[in-house]
Amino acid sequence: MRKIMLAAAAMLTISSAASAQSTVIVTDPAPTGSVVLPGEVRTYVMEQNTPSVVYEGDIAVGATLPDTVEIHTVPNIDGYGYTVVNERRVIVEPKTHRVIQVLE
Repeated sequence: MRKIMLAAAAMLTISSAASAQSTVIVTDPAPTGSVVLPGEVRTYVMEQNTPSVVYEGDIAVGATLPDTVEIHTVPNIDGYGYTVVNERRVIVEPKTHRVIQVLE
């Protein structure tokens, strides 16, 4: 009887460990590239009447826009710039021109 109890306890311990190993805890945002913008950045960019530029490349998060695309700054908020490309508002890192988010 004691052997059966020990075997059952061992199986329970092993199954608990296996169950714990399959649990995923996400502490960072999913690697989709999307970021949560401060509300004032989105509001400011959406209110601006900025002319759209034509660009043949891919407009996607992580893409880098060429230096020929003019990047506008967001006043009083460092680290965010924007432009309008192919009629789409795009948030970019001003120094690198890397696309942070495409606003819909």
